[in-house]
Amino acid sequence: MIYANLYADGHQANSLFAAEDSVHQYNPTYTPRLLRQRFLEHGVEINTPDLNRDRNIAFDLHLEGRALEPVARPSYLIALENPNINRLNANADYCRQFDLAFVWDPRLFDLPNGVQILIPYPMQWEEFPGPQERDIFSCLINANNAFKETQPTDLYLERLETIRWYEKNAPDHFQLYGLGWDKSPPAFTALGRLTRSLGRAKSRLFGVPAFPSYRGAVRDKGDVLRRSRFSYCYENSRDLSNYITEKIFDSLIYGCVPVYWGADNILDYIPTGCFIDRRQFRDTAHVHQHLVDMTDEAYVEHQRQIREFLRSNAAQQFSSEHVVQIIVERVLAHLSSTQSS
Repeated sequence: MIYANLYADGHQANSLFAAEDSVHQYNPTYTPRLLRQRFLEHGVEINTPDLNRDRNIAFDLHLEGRALEPVARPSYLIALENPNINRLNANADYCRQFDLAFVWDPRLFDLPNGVQILIPYPMQWEEFPGPQERDIFSCLINANNAFKETQPTDLYLERLETIRWYEKNAPDHFQLYGLGWDKSPPAFTALGRLTRSLGRAKSRLFGVPAFPSYRGAVRDKGDVLRRSRFSYCYENSRDLSNYITEKIFDSLIYGCVPVYWGADNILDYIPTGCFIDRRQFRDTAHVHQHLVDMTDEAYVEHQRQIREFLRSNAAQQFSSEHVVQIIVERVLAHLSSTQSS
């Protein structure tokens, strides 16, 4: 057996390959589990480094940019996270340190060691219910997070604007789910922390919820999305080309029509009939009116186009199976070439 390390911050004892992620609550582990299985099929066992002590290690895999220690063996980077969150993922000099860097960011495609991928998703779906079987008008499923520093392309703030608009103007048409919404948004300035503390005190003393639309955390997003007509799917940042994450696919596989805002080239990958393009509307009020005015016939047509897309090769390029195959094949080919040279 050949052994390899997989480095992922916060993970040890192969927690990244468990059925449930003990580090990031409710984080799907399908893709890393598939990656480990595909390497095993080629006689390569990847583990977190703590389980590989005293073993002869053939190579290192790094999931996301992280501080590096020099090693005399091949190393490979899989850079998936938003570079506004993990800035090493967009640092060309950093990425050059690896034998191969698997990247979705077009700004890195010219790297001599760059391998183009898209952010993988378990592209598995079943037939989904029509509009009359959906009792939730619209929803948003995200964790309550924020950037520590001001970002001109910040969509965390747009999520907050959407939530607050519905709570004020159309509370019966919206439900909020995810981790952390029982508290005010994270704050990183003195004024922000004061405002957050006052909000928490108000909740404790008077029972006023931080977000009245909040319905709780959800272990299986499908439980909500099968019931929802529309889902607000905003990436963490807008205008990052190719940065298309699970947010829109979570809705598509359950036949819930997404309201999407994120990658500036989304239409290069997902047909316009599969989602509502938030960029086409002035504000949340205009989006909401469009959703309210949509007939069942128009909704069914959106679902037809979603089905057609999910069955297409265009969707499969995002699939975990496709992306994992690229990674495994390219890593093994590189190892073979270094051993024979």
